[in-house]
This record gives sequence, C-alpha cells and structure tokens, in this order.
Amino acid sequence: MCRNIRPLSNFEPPATNDEVRAAALQYVRKISGTTKPSQVNTPAFERAVEEIADVSARLLEALVTTAPPKDREVEAAKARERAALRYGT
Repeated sequence: MCRNIRPLSNFEPPATNDEVRAAALQYVRKISGTTKPSQVNTPAFERAVEEIADVSARLLEALVTTAPPKDREVEAAKARERAALRYGT
C-alpha cells in the first residue's frame, strides 16, 4: 500500500516541504487503510494530510541535536547497499 516513511530530521540540506507532505500522505494512507479515499472521504483525508504535514514541519524545526547532519547522498548509497544485500540485485 505505501512505502516506508523515512526519517527526515538532521539532514543537510533540510527536508523540503514536499518531503514532509509525502511522509504525511504515507502516514494517512497507512492509518486509513486506503491509497485513494472515496469522494465523500476525500476532504477529511486531505485535511489530515495537511494537518500532519504542518505538525511534522514544526517538529522538524524544533528538534535539536548535537550530531552532525547526515548527507543525503551517503544515506541513499547506504540504503542501496542494504537493498542489494537484502534483495540480491
């Protein structure tokens, strides 16, 4: 139904609004059990996505860490390596 929601905190450059909204959409899809809501449920679905995206963005802005920011390219390479080991590709 949906991909894994990936961590968005402590990256350089920071997570974009599109990445935060995509994570919110994945979350709402997961808890609602649907990837495409019915017409009657679409307003509630979209409202939930927007509210969760707003809260998530505020959370990411408020988090404080002493760890150095992670590099997106390095993390992507690690993920590809793990996938290759796991799926043999």
